[in-house]
Amino acid sequence: MGQAETHPLTMDGHDPRNLRGDPITGDRYYSPEFAQREWDHMWTKIWHVAGRRNQLAEAGDYIVHDFLQESVFIVLQDDGSLKGFYNSCGHRGQRLVWETSSSDGFACPYHGWVWGVDGVLASLPDQDDFPQGDPCGKLKLKEVQVDCWGGFIWYSMDPDAEPLLDYLEPMPEIYKNYPMESAVRVSWYRIELNTNWKFATDNFVESYHTRTAHPQVPAWIDQDYWTSRLEMFPRGHGRTVQPLRPSLRDRLPEGEPLPFDDILREWDIDPDQYPDFETKVQQGWLDLKAQRRKLGPARGHTHYAQMNDEEITDSPHTVIFPNVTISFLPDEMIFFRTEPHPDDPNKCSFDLWSLVFPIEGTTEVEAGMVGQKKIEEAELIERVFDGGKGVPELKDSIVFQDMMLAEGQQRGLRSRGYEDAYLAAQETRVRFFHEVLNDYLEGRK
Repeated sequence: MGQAETHPLTMDGHDPRNLRGDPITGDRYYSPEFAQREWDHMWTKIWHVAGRRNQLAEAGDYIVHDFLQESVFIVLQDDGSLKGFYNSCGHRGQRLVWETSSSDGFACPYHGWVWGVDGVLASLPDQDDFPQGDPCGKLKLKEVQVDCWGGFIWYSMDPDAEPLLDYLEPMPEIYKNYPMESAVRVSWYRIELNTNWKFATDNFVESYHTRTAHPQVPAWIDQDYWTSRLEMFPRGHGRTVQPLRPSLRDRLPEGEPLPFDDILREWDIDPDQYPDFETKVQQGWLDLKAQRRKLGPARGHTHYAQMNDEEITDSPHTVIFPNVTISFLPDEMIFFRTEPHPDDPNKCSFDLWSLVFPIEGTTEVEAGMVGQKKIEEAELIERVFDGGKGVPELKDSIVFQDMMLAEGQQRGLRSRGYEDAYLAAQETRVRFFHEVLNDYLEGRK
């Protein structure tokens, strides 16, 4: 398969002419009033990720997802379909479930009302004591919309929300070659940060910060703005597509091993055959495409047969509006998400999932950000970042370096010295994200 074609909905993320110029004011990061507007006009309208589809194997298995003061749970039905419900008893509002688990019904701990997995009231004490008539079989829990894409379970609180695949457009088409449904979540973190949830989206829609914040990256990902393809899409999604090869303008000190050399050797390419650094980077990258295409399926990377040349050697880093980022790599996905704190806009939770595509004959894998892992579903690890002390095992990783910047960014945005962002062209997607958010807040979405 050849190179990927540019999707017709693509807007150039380098071009500030695609922007209105809305200011990015500091109050949107700390104001309770602004956070309330986000809830009223955006969070209740979009599609959220509840979890992975493979978490639900048997009828009655369910996932609980808490968001701000709201909670929903998604239940696998007897016929294999999914239903989602608000986590509130239809009697007097008591919360029904607290943790992801499995059940053949949902019993309210307050008055003993029992709801079936289909959300219909199945039994209750003193059912003859209701002047309105016996409510069994008549009352139902209030539902949320549920759908799946990419092996992820999504839901929306908006009964009139557009279909999930329309909301995600054009991501399902762009990533149709990746075996997303088969991915195994080998690492699963939820980390508390002292920053507004928008810090992560701001961070992930640009690579201008990487040379400063992530000095290890240019040795294996070419993040130069003139070689990066920056794409924006009408619904607020976007991506940065960068070659998995060293930057030509950055050189490691003489004698220091080049990570790219190890990648070439892994695919039976001699890095010493090239006459100079530039040839090794440019021709070696092309040779790597050919070798992965030739050797990949026989080595267990059967999904390479369905992927184009860009997908087996590049790094499309994708933001799905407003708060989900997926870094697509040839053999894995790294999922990032921030969600606002229930009470304090200066805080958020940060989700980090490493998901690998199973490779035949392999039981362990070197997963992005988290190191060597068994290819099996991970348990949730919950931590407080605490200046890095809460996740020492992630120290010096790219995501750790990002989290180290979060609190300082939040504090700086609260300063009277900050008025608006002064952006480079390669940061166009930062303002685009805020303009789409403004569209939601003003009722234009």
